[in-house]
Amino acid sequence: MSHRTKELERLSGLSHVVRELRYHEGTRQSLAVILILLYALTSKPLLILTAIALPIALIGMLLRFYASGFILKNRELATSGPYALVRHPLYTGNILILIGFSLANANWWPLPLAGLFFWLYYPTAIEYEDRKLKRLFGDQWTHWAQQTPALVPNFRNLQAVRGGQWSLAKSLRQNGEILIAIYIIVCLGLIIAKLR
Repeated sequence: MSHRTKELERLSGLSHVVRELRYHEGTRQSLAVILILLYALTSKPLLILTAIALPIALIGMLLRFYASGFILKNRELATSGPYALVRHPLYTGNILILIGFSLANANWWPLPLAGLFFWLYYPTAIEYEDRKLKRLFGDQWTHWAQQTPALVPNFRNLQAVRGGQWSLAKSLRQNGEILIAIYIIVCLGLIIAKLR
């Protein structure tokens, strides 16, 4: 049993295996990396879809980079910048990236596959992160979470976006953001090279 599921009800058999896979961060991240490359390599891009999809993927990448500059993981609760609009802007960025690549692929199957991936992994990732942050930050987390949706921005807290201190150093150090950005740009380049 992983540290992410030890506080949850004990399961056995296939239910246990499925839950452990859903909570396993490395599996989620590896599958996302594989999906992006798969979408880039199998793409049959059309100019109009690519013109829509590339900005979506780039916005997702920039959102991740921006959000990383506000966090001191497990030491401080980030509630400003993009964290004033959503509790999990890194996940929102990931979803935008994958939607962008799904559209740019221009085949029928990437969007349903991305939807299945989102459904399998993000509810458990959000549940775990929320549970961990509530344990670490208590009432501060509860108050913030009541006002801030998990993934889809709520623009009621727009004034708090300007608060806080963004740090380029944090963005470069955290979550491998520079490697993620390079990977995304290379995969987008593969799609652009195939434009017909």
